[in-house]
Amino acid sequence: MPEKTTYASSGVDIEEENKAVSKIVDILKATSKFREGKLGEVKSEIGHYANFVDIGANQYLVLSTDSAGTKVLVAQEANKFDTIAIDMIAMNVNDVICVGAEPITMVDYLASEKTDEKIAGEIAIGLAEGAKQAGIAIIGGETATLKGVITGINGKGFDIAGTCLGVVQKDKVVLGDKIAPGDKIIGLASTGIHSNGYTLARKVMLENYKIDDVLPWGKKVSEELLIPTMIYVKPVLKVLEKHFSEVTGLSNITGSGFLNLKRLNKDVGFHFDSILRVPKIFGEIQRLANIADAEMFRTFNMGMGFAIIVRNADEILATLKEEGIEAKVVGEVTDKAGVVKVAEKGIGL
Repeated sequence: MPEKTTYASSGVDIEEENKAVSKIVDILKATSKFREGKLGEVKSEIGHYANFVDIGANQYLVLSTDSAGTKVLVAQEANKFDTIAIDMIAMNVNDVICVGAEPITMVDYLASEKTDEKIAGEIAIGLAEGAKQAGIAIIGGETATLKGVITGINGKGFDIAGTCLGVVQKDKVVLGDKIAPGDKIIGLASTGIHSNGYTLARKVMLENYKIDDVLPWGKKVSEELLIPTMIYVKPVLKVLEKHFSEVTGLSNITGSGFLNLKRLNKDVGFHFDSILRVPKIFGEIQRLANIADAEMFRTFNMGMGFAIIVRNADEILATLKEEGIEAKVVGEVTDKAGVVKVAEKGIGL
């Protein structure tokens, strides 16, 4: 039996990343004191999906920053660049809504191996489309040619990142601190891999297929790997508008898969007994690389791109259906602190 593949063996060690992040946070959290008692006072600890500062009146400003990750290498391999910026925007705005905030604007940063008008133009198409889906304005940004720092495939190397600004009323913040045993977990369907785990996904898929090969279910490898990340802004804001009192937590399922829920509240556990439909691409990755179930759920979204923790699910599910989102109750909160269990697969994370 061949040795099972892990995210770490492909080049990304989540445990080491967490240690590095903890070290950075330990140093940077001291900077909050520089705004104490002033406009822009920090109101939450670093570590949630997004953080917010006090601007007086009845609102907080919320900030998040992120990139499209190594999915940019798939865009370069496929020579297709008009969707990758949607992923970058999604990674930002989906984090901002996790504290109950509405994303309103962002700035982007495009760093390239060399200037290429065609690539830049296609990326801009994705920026415009992502902004439309999220309902935000892109008010500026920066481009840079960084030969020697940015390297890619056939001279097409680039990285796309951005920072998103949101706003939330002070009495409408959702942090997860009110999550309690018995709350229901509503899973919102993903469109596929989204923009996480691509170091592993790309390694597995491109070691076994060429970028233009057709997969068993009829899609080209490039098409499957470049499906844009779902932007959940409009349906989640609608849920908050209509059912705020029922919502206790919001989780963007990104890198670390189902473990993302632990970021909301470390005093409870999360038990999944009926997961959403798992897109075929995950099964193919798992089959090709002999990846354990637990590793898949620690690395990928496995069909659940976002989760809403609620006291009562029925009306919220109806609202999500009205918004055209595939969603269902996938589990509930337990009193087993820090335990994430996917009972359908018989695994704990």
